[in-house]
Amino acid sequence: MSGAVMFGIIFVAVVLMVVAITKFKQHPFLVLIIVAICVGLASGLPTTEVISTVKSGFGNILASIGIVILTGTMIGTILEKTGAALTMANTILKIVGKQKSVLTMGLTGFVTGIPVFCDSGFVILSPISRALASRSNTSLAVMATALSGGLYATHCLVPPTPGPIAMAGTLEADLGLTILVGLCVSIPVTLVAILYAIKVASKIDIPANPENTLEELTEKYGKLPSALHSFSPILLPIMLIALSSIANFPSAPFGTGTIPTILGFIGDPVVALILGVFMAMTLIPVSEKENTLKWISEGVTNSAGILAITGAGGAFGAILQKLPIADVLGQSMMGLGIGVLLPFIIAALLKTAMGASTVSMITTAAMVAPMIGSLGLDSDIGRVLAIMAIGAGAMTVSHANDSYFWVVSQFSDMDTKNAYKCQTGVTAVMGITTIIIVFVLALLFA
Repeated sequence: MSGAVMFGIIFVAVVLMVVAITKFKQHPFLVLIIVAICVGLASGLPTTEVISTVKSGFGNILASIGIVILTGTMIGTILEKTGAALTMANTILKIVGKQKSVLTMGLTGFVTGIPVFCDSGFVILSPISRALASRSNTSLAVMATALSGGLYATHCLVPPTPGPIAMAGTLEADLGLTILVGLCVSIPVTLVAILYAIKVASKIDIPANPENTLEELTEKYGKLPSALHSFSPILLPIMLIALSSIANFPSAPFGTGTIPTILGFIGDPVVALILGVFMAMTLIPVSEKENTLKWISEGVTNSAGILAITGAGGAFGAILQKLPIADVLGQSMMGLGIGVLLPFIIAALLKTAMGASTVSMITTAAMVAPMIGSLGLDSDIGRVLAIMAIGAGAMTVSHANDSYFWVVSQFSDMDTKNAYKCQTGVTAVMGITTIIIVFVLALLFA
């Protein structure tokens, strides 16, 4: 099968998927599974391999983030039921003011995305996003887009997130310089995402739909939880995950014995968020303790649809990863002679076709490593800029074959059409902004 035919199949599949979900109102779970099977069969994969790949792709993505989604939804449910989410929103608004609430949400995502995977970060922070939207009379689409953009910028550009740190190893780049440049590049990119949220996402009205108003909760409980207590179920997992990431640095800041082993265990997102659930339970008033099981069960029920769609997206992505996309791109683009733009283009095509940012980063870095000299990037700063270019491509774009697309849309009450406007749109703008910055840096320093 030629490369043109393969990409033609993928293009038609994506178009049909979008039409089926948006125009004919079919459920994304069914559409994604059916499209995944059809693409596999049309690409010539054996029928048994198609089915096994769909099943393993569904299972693998849920093995990766399924428990994170479940526990994150439990935490979010308790934060909303107890009024802790409103306390957090009120605290933030008192400090920054209503006019800066969107900026604050984006910057919160920016900081959280450094140690925490973007999917996990969005799940953890979505209760704050919803509460802030309610208290500041802002569309949930705006808050969600700003949060998603902030998380995504550092996810794709700043170690110790898995993709950037793996690229630094593959391209033999200085890790400290990679972190420094990644932070410098990701700050303006995050600001662009926040601006996009304010200018574009604000045209989409998604009500925050908090379960209870401040007045209702105050009347029911007498008073809301304190600010520190309210933030603790979110801060605890973030701090544990951050410490685990620091412990894994090549410089081994905590040594190589028992301490990093313990931090690696409790800092795993699954364990950290389970501890966050128990911390959230301490928010439940004595008068409501009998409802603990009911609220936890509600969180599990609310996550069912998100898990189904996320798993189906993983199945579609797994089928695409079976195709020789990387080989075709590598053969056709090796001789273009476009310097730092080549890693960006390869990563963007892989990301758009396969959906997984981390996979596209690692794959592109492996393809680019042998030709780093011919690209004119065989220097300390050149290798770092190659990483930034690949990270820019890995942002461009998040759409229906990306699990993060569904996490953002489902936790923010977006239908698929609006998710394309918000999530796909903001990631496209972020990716293009990043590569422009990197291209200018390459002209000046590489």
